Amino acid sequence: MVTFKDQLYAWRGVIFALFLRELQSKFNDKFGLGWAFLEPFAFIFALSYLRGLISGDDIHSIPLFLFMMIGMVGLQSLTTCLQSVSTSVRRNKPLYAFRQVQPISAILTAGFLEFSVKVVVVALLSLALYLMGETFTVNDPLLLISLFLLLWVFSISIGMIFAIAAAFVPEVDKIKSMLTRPLMFISCVFFSLQDLPEEYWPYLTWNPLVHFNELARYACFESYGTKGVSLSFVVEITIAFLFLSLAMYHITWKKVLSR
Repeated sequence: MVTFKDQLYAWRGVIFALFLRELQSKFNDKFGLGWAFLEPFAFIFALSYLRGLISGDDIHSIPLFLFMMIGMVGLQSLTTCLQSVSTSVRRNKPLYAFRQVQPISAILTAGFLEFSVKVVVVALLSLALYLMGETFTVNDPLLLISLFLLLWVFSISIGMIFAIAAAFVPEVDKIKSMLTRPLMFISCVFFSLQDLPEEYWPYLTWNPLVHFNELARYACFESYGTKGVSLSFVVEITIAFLFLSLAMYHITWKKVLSR
């Protein structure tokens, strides 16, 4: 008789094997992990230079480079995880011939890999800040870590919904691309919510990434404030999408295997 403990060990082995497979396919060029660091660093540097021409070295009490770093890390954490998770079910379809491999394993593996890569990238960016002389004390490290984890749960949930939908309607991938392209401009990456008149805030605060980015800046600098954003909204919408994605998976996973 197979016990629950044996099933957990088997599932762990499957996820580890998928993790190695994803890692090898993701970093199979000469740059490897270095490109995952160089790409956001180049974006942050370019955006910081452009924003510096407009507002100087500080944005609402936050050093310019750090302001851009928080926004870009939040944006790329969402978009890269969403892209990887939403295509993970299709990429690993040949492996579903093995009974131990299920779509949820591929989804969790893709999400965990992107999470691990971004942790390394954040560490390297923090080292770059230190070498540049941008030293500071994080106001609320627990809030910052909690926001980072919530963002990944939210990203995996959205990615799972798109992965399931794309298994039945492949054109969903085009809709996903259309939805993610304007995120750079509507997620408070380049500008702060406080830069805009309050009457325009409702048009932006429906976007959860605005709350993630603005609260992360507050977690680093208390003087930045939390006006216009809400931690409870972040928690509630993450739980809602997590429940929706798991419910969709529970109902459709057998049909996904047969697609």
